[in-house]
Amino acid sequence: MLNSLAAAAVPAVPCPLQVLLEGVPVFEPVCVLPAAAALGECPRWDEQRQHLVWVDILEQRLHRYDPATGEDSYVTLPETIGCVSLGEHGGYIAGLRSGLWELDGAGQLQQQLAVNPEDQAGSRFNDGRCDPAGRFLAGTIDEPKSGARAHLYRLRPSGALEVLADGLLTSNGLAFSPDGRWMYHSDTPNFVIWRRSYDPITGDCGPRQVWATITPTATDRGRPDGAAVDAEGHYWSAFYEGGRLVRFAPDGSIVARYPLPVQCPTMCAFGGADLRTLFITSARAGRPGEELAQQPLAGGLFAMRTDVPGCIEPRWRG
Repeated sequence: MLNSLAAAAVPAVPCPLQVLLEGVPVFEPVCVLPAAAALGECPRWDEQRQHLVWVDILEQRLHRYDPATGEDSYVTLPETIGCVSLGEHGGYIAGLRSGLWELDGAGQLQQQLAVNPEDQAGSRFNDGRCDPAGRFLAGTIDEPKSGARAHLYRLRPSGALEVLADGLLTSNGLAFSPDGRWMYHSDTPNFVIWRRSYDPITGDCGPRQVWATITPTATDRGRPDGAAVDAEGHYWSAFYEGGRLVRFAPDGSIVARYPLPVQCPTMCAFGGADLRTLFITSARAGRPGEELAQQPLAGGLFAMRTDVPGCIEPRWRG
């Protein structure tokens, strides 16, 4: 059963998104839900129901935000949930610590589709999404950050997990170009984004190539976390600990940076009736007390209008 988000976690009265964004300039972010999420992640726009699904990994919650009313509800799962995609016939597919699971429309576990083959004491599924043909891909995180033991997997119809990339610390930033011909993928702690050719029909992948690298400084450790691609083929990356979104052109060059009022955005997703509302999740777990005092909206859900639409999210076809 879905529960209403506790009033203590969301002190503001729910307000329709249309009201919150009225008169706000394009590219100016607004907190639409001060959710105080420990680790908000994986926003997914449901164009059929016109609502946003997102997760709080550490609180083990699958959320549903209704922009028409401003209401947010959630279901608590028995373990951490790193990513989720919408199912073609209702329900979801999700990456949890123990493996990949099918969920029903209420977010309840139905059946395990694949077991996490890594040591689950220090590994869980993290970022993931469907390719244009409805295949589900998901990567893991090496939580101790000690051995680059994380992988990017693709779920095969048999239930086997096909390894697409290994030697990772945090598999992240998975996204596809609008025509499905390019797959993007990042390893957040290593400050790198890769691109590889992709056949949207067969799923065949080309070799992994470094597409963009980010050079950290003593005062800026912003690095590529979750991402989305717009209709023009630009890659939008949430820079964790960087307090900004970064828009990359298809050639890997940076064309724009959009500051946010929180240090740790985690992922973005295009939504709204015209797919020109960019939703952004964020995190507050593990952040210094002084930072949280200065950034009380950390862990909130943000939205901003853009001048280019996104793409409809592919659904899992089972």
